[in-house]
Amino acid sequence: MLIFKIFRADEWSALRADGQTAGAPIDVADGYVHFSTAEQAAETASKHFAGEDNLFLLCLEAAPLGDDLKWEVSRGGAEFPHLYRELRLSDVAWAQPLPLVDGTHQFPAGVGL
Repeated sequence: MLIFKIFRADEWSALRADGQTAGAPIDVADGYVHFSTAEQAAETASKHFAGEDNLFLLCLEAAPLGDDLKWEVSRGGAEFPHLYRELRLSDVAWAQPLPLVDGTHQFPAGVGL
């Protein structure tokens, strides 16, 4: 199963430079890295990144994360994937810009449904 992380450009740049990260400030504060499923990603973008440009969408395969990935109830009673270790660049299957067009983030096909 694929899971997704939205990073600001500087956060993505830091991950590429350092090879690992504790995540965005909210991740550091909460003690885990927040992810979304394909179905949750658009709502995550609109709730936490409304009007923000210069974002990147990172895609990871959930299975290799093993027991470090926990599914926990969050927004609206839905289960969200949370990573209880640093996110490594080697975990990322792909990353691409998440453009903001007319106030709406434009997700790739199959994500943000």
